[in-house]
Formats: sequence, C-alpha cells, structure tokens
Amino acid sequence: MTNRSRYLPAVVLGAALLLLQAGTALAEGDPAKGMQIFKKCQVCHSIDAGVNKIGPSLHAVYGRKAGTLAGYNYTDAMKNSGFTWDEASLDKYLTNPRKVVPGTRMVFVGLPKEQDRLDVIAYLKQAGGTAP
Repeated sequence: MTNRSRYLPAVVLGAALLLLQAGTALAEGDPAKGMQIFKKCQVCHSIDAGVNKIGPSLHAVYGRKAGTLAGYNYTDAMKNSGFTWDEASLDKYLTNPRKVVPGTRMVFVGLPKEQDRLDVIAYLKQAGGTAP
C-alpha cells in the first residue's frame, strides 16, 4: 500500500462532508424572499392569528396538525391527510397541493421551484411563529 492510497479514504470522506455541508447551506430558506413569494398566497391566506379567508390562517401553521385550526371548515381530505406541518410536509404539499392531498379545496397549482418553497417555509416559520 502506497502512502497515497493509505490516505485516499480520508480524502474521500472529507470531500463528502464538504459536499454535505454545502448542500445543507443551500437548503436554507430566506424569509425575506419568502414574504415576496407569499404575496401569491395572500389572496386566500392570512399570516395573522384568527384571520381566515378562503383558506385558513397560516399563523402558527408550522408544527400544527393539518385540518385542525379551530373556526375553519376543512375538507375531509385535509383533516385525514395525516400531515403535521413541518419542512418536509410543507415542501411536499407546496409542490403540488391537489396531487398530494386529493380532495383539498386549495386550487393553487404549487411552487415548482424548491428554493421558492424553502423561502416560503422560512417566512411562515418566522412571521407566523410555530404551533404551541
């Protein structure tokens, strides 16, 4: 075994760790950009507590079980979706709401760009807080 081949696994592992860290950094959402994107959502949703529109208030949506906000009449599909709104479920849902929860009333076609979804999620977490 040469000196070069002895250190190869450590070099490969180090490079993999750097790539993982870079990927994690890119997976961060920008709340300021999310606020701009959220303007599309404001037709139907409010970020203010207790303010339902066509869709439910998204205040403290992060960490809330889907279909449980008091005072809003959800479809059975949403009530039975099994989602608790976190990064993964919000990202999946915001990609294509009607495909992810067939029977939802949400007619929005979704956000196809991953970074847009991450930005909106970051905004929801920051501006609306999290569920108790």
